[in-house]
Amino acid sequence: MSSAAFWRSLDTLVAESKIVIDRARDTPHPRYSDFIYPFDYGYLQGTLSNDGSGIDIWRGTMPDTQVTAVIVNVDLEKRDSEIKVLIGCTPEEQQTILHVHEDGAQSALLIVRKPSS
Repeated sequence: MSSAAFWRSLDTLVAESKIVIDRARDTPHPRYSDFIYPFDYGYLQGTLSNDGSGIDIWRGTMPDTQVTAVIVNVDLEKRDSEIKVLIGCTPEEQQTILHVHEDGAQSALLIVRKPSS
């Protein structure tokens, strides 16, 4: 599969799924009140991730719903890994979100979509 096909597949998942925002921008995490969500966070309804729930998404401030990047993270405390789909995120927003997933026992990799794909 080419990288263009990968991004098109993600765009299709987003287009065919309802985006559910269950943690709005500037709200505290339900269990860790010192963490404030820098952007809307939620999932794609009707999809399935490794943890058994919907695929996680971050929604940036750009008005479109194109997938702009993906974060792959590993959490040694939870002993799991996941992908986070970034939708409508600027490069600065992508970096902010990446740093969220590089905290404590977590490490992450940001994969950015090239403008032509």
